[in-house]
Amino acid sequence: MTAAAAMTMLVGCGDDAEPGAEVTLLTHDSFELPDSVFDTFQRDTGLTLKVVKSGDAGQLASTVSLTPGSPKADAVFGIDNTFASRPVEAGALDPYLSPLAANGAAEYALPEAHDQLTAVDRGDVCLNIDDTWYAEHDQEPPKSLRDLRDPAYARQAALLDPGTSSPGMSFLLATIGAFGNGWPDYWKAVTGGGASVVSGWEIAYNQLFTAGEGKGAKPIVVSYASSPAATQGTSALLDSCFRQVEYIGVLKGAKNPTGARKLVDFMLSPTVQAVLPSSMYVYPVQKNTPLPDGWQQRAPVPTWTVNMPPAYIAAHREQWLQQWRDAVGR
Repeated sequence: MTAAAAMTMLVGCGDDAEPGAEVTLLTHDSFELPDSVFDTFQRDTGLTLKVVKSGDAGQLASTVSLTPGSPKADAVFGIDNTFASRPVEAGALDPYLSPLAANGAAEYALPEAHDQLTAVDRGDVCLNIDDTWYAEHDQEPPKSLRDLRDPAYARQAALLDPGTSSPGMSFLLATIGAFGNGWPDYWKAVTGGGASVVSGWEIAYNQLFTAGEGKGAKPIVVSYASSPAATQGTSALLDSCFRQVEYIGVLKGAKNPTGARKLVDFMLSPTVQAVLPSSMYVYPVQKNTPLPDGWQQRAPVPTWTVNMPPAYIAAHREQWLQQWRDAVGR
């Protein structure tokens, strides 16, 4: 889905809402919270929440960066640490530091913009394997990121374009961290061996992945270390992970900046933090937030991840993307 075809949905109170009692959130297509959470926001703040979905997190960052001072919403959620520098450098965000951030979110703050984007959740982007598929086909699944250089595994993989997908960029960064200067050769081997590269996570996971909703033909996919908590019979290769953090921020020029700040606070509240694992299969950032039963067993946090400062990513992104395009022939 492109930003031009953004989907809008209204949650909360209806036509009897008072003028100015609405706050608009711009977010990515994968944003999902229970209706009861929106009801709580309305009850606690008196505000109606309007949610506008606008593609992948990469498209979201571009949309926000191109409209500084004239935003399409009051707040934005879902810009991650791989794209965070874009809206910051564009001057598209207003400073706001939630008092609730001291309970955990502040530990994930951007050094150059700690009061412009507030962490809400973290996830670890890595390869996911459909173990059930491999068992049913009497095949041995890959054990490592490195195994995809074998064409037998490469042609079973659904990967993501880092130019259009934030988890795609995260996985590219994971390969850079794992292979150093040899990462373009890795991509040449994997795509030359038959790996598919698509524009976004929804296509890769829900259409191409054998364990996804569409029951596709690819038993290897780029997703999250926490995805196996939602999809039985799958596992994550924990040597292939990049730590991804998602942020919320107040948009400069917002019609309702007070409401936007209240929304930032609400996203750090126990009400939201507690449902993030079951709603979006990510880890909450606030300390002492309970996890669903068995979550840590099915979706363990990787003991090692690639992690790069957003400013370093921003300084090298275009160079890396061009190298990636050259490597995969795009």
